[in-house]
Amino acid sequence: MNFGGLLSVVAILAFGVGILGVAFAFTLASQNRPARGGYMLALVGFAAGIVLFIISSGILIVQPARAAVIVNVLSGELEQPARSPGTSIIIPGLQEYIIYQTDQREYTMSGISSEGRLQGDDAVEALTVDGQEIRLDITVLYRIDRNDVNQIHLNWQNRYESDFIRPTVRAVARDVVSQFEAEAIYGLEREALGGRISELVAQRMIDEGLTLTSLLVRQIDFNDAFANSIEEKQIEEQKLQRARTEAERVRTEASGRADGEEESARGRANARKIEAEAEAEALRVISDQIAANPNLIQYLYVANLSDNVSFALLPSNAPFIFNVDDFTQLGGDFEAPEVDLQIEG
Repeated sequence: MNFGGLLSVVAILAFGVGILGVAFAFTLASQNRPARGGYMLALVGFAAGIVLFIISSGILIVQPARAAVIVNVLSGELEQPARSPGTSIIIPGLQEYIIYQTDQREYTMSGISSEGRLQGDDAVEALTVDGQEIRLDITVLYRIDRNDVNQIHLNWQNRYESDFIRPTVRAVARDVVSQFEAEAIYGLEREALGGRISELVAQRMIDEGLTLTSLLVRQIDFNDAFANSIEEKQIEEQKLQRARTEAERVRTEASGRADGEEESARGRANARKIEAEAEAEALRVISDQIAANPNLIQYLYVANLSDNVSFALLPSNAPFIFNVDDFTQLGGDFEAPEVDLQIEG
């Protein structure tokens, strides 16, 4: 119990003593006895009660996160600045005080009756630039700056939520929504919408001595027809995206096969080229050997004859004329096979 409350209790007790004094005085008087003692007790009790009550009424205790606006009853002027948390003295009967909360508070407008400050559907209804109706659930987190409490009291008293915050937020929200297309709000522009509403509301609250902590666009509802059309459009876009992905996959596979076939063909061509170059080199070597030794062809021909060949028939126009003596000159160990050559023609 605070000091002022304690004095109030003592004042009540003092008034009680005064009442007992009156009762005691009447009792003495009914008995034809002097009632002065009862009257004195009543006087002291009532006097003490009045003094204590006046003193307790003059003690102002402001709790933390509160501020007290002091009003001069006679002039109507406000004491500057408002009283901060703590204990102070006011003049009973001449000064009055009004307590304002300076901690963070919230004001919610929602389509769900149990969530909003007002009972029933209090969602903000607005029209987009393309004529679609949407409903917004908005929560405003704000606080009162102690230095601006007097200004708020002069402008709004305790009606600042119902007469300023609620209509201001609703008006700003409707104005901002009217600048957006419904499909944009349904998609990526929702955050931009909330940011713009918050920016404008914050500026208007500053002008009235309030500080916006945060503005939350908690829910945006579209009419069923629009929501269904957006959903169908998204489904079609998903199908189109899947088709594009499948087409890209097919193109990638076809391109891969083409690249593979091209690489394979290039490999076969390189192989044939290498083989042809090897054959050409072999022929060049053979040609060089034949040029150096003309009898080499005859030697190779005879050397490749089977061992049991005893004769061979050559047409009269055969280009080969063998000289056995030449074979013996190819090498000292060469033994020419016995071959009878007959020329027909």
